[in-house]
Amino acid sequence: MIETLILSIVQGITEFLPISSSSHLILISKFTNYHAQSLSIDVSLHVGSFIAILTYFRKDIFNFVSNKDLFLKIIVSSIPIILIGFVLVKTGLIEKLRNIQAIGWTTIIFGLLLYISDKFKLTKNIEYNFDYKSAIIIGIIQVVSLIPGVSRSGISITAARFLNFKRVDSAKISFLLSIPTLGAVSIYGVSNIVSSNVSFSILNISAIVLSFIFSLITIKYFIEYIKNFSLNLFVYYRVILGVILLYFAYL
Repeated sequence: MIETLILSIVQGITEFLPISSSSHLILISKFTNYHAQSLSIDVSLHVGSFIAILTYFRKDIFNFVSNKDLFLKIIVSSIPIILIGFVLVKTGLIEKLRNIQAIGWTTIIFGLLLYISDKFKLTKNIEYNFDYKSAIIIGIIQVVSLIPGVSRSGISITAARFLNFKRVDSAKISFLLSIPTLGAVSIYGVSNIVSSNVSFSILNISAIVLSFIFSLITIKYFIEYIKNFSLNLFVYYRVILGVILLYFAYL
């Protein structure tokens, strides 16, 4: 149960911050040999985050008629990462990217890109400036986040910032883009569990609930944080983490 709690905290916090949830879950599993990091638990953690993002943006989702254009753009933007992610999983190529060296380098490199993108005072907002061109560009760039250490949230925010979107609007774009992606991951994972005849236990329910709670808290306070502060804190964290990982990788 303690293992599930820790994994839920890591998933809930890192899924929506620009620091890569997949890399943290891989690293925790690698360095601690947690037995709880099974397929069903991993799926449960993502289901919890998916429910959290739906809950936080429930008003936008319920107002689908008035926001139809926005959600079509979000869906279009999410197609590349869903399709390529599916291919990488099916071919097994995704596993070749899961190593400490790759995570270390991507953590540093994309952290520095986040730093550069956040240095400009930009003015575009999601309501008036998020067109299909922006959606497609961000969607294509988001594919890079399939490499552990890049961070889907981080690369989405970076791309939006380079396209001149304000910091808060960039984060909102990233959050909205996570809805189709987390939905696809959750549905695919659940279908695999069903086909494998693996039953859900109290640990799975706990993982969903805990991941939901920590995800919801993270979304709320991350938006409040970037209204007043830059993204430098996350950049510093990424660089320090990346250096430590490379030290152990090449030791």
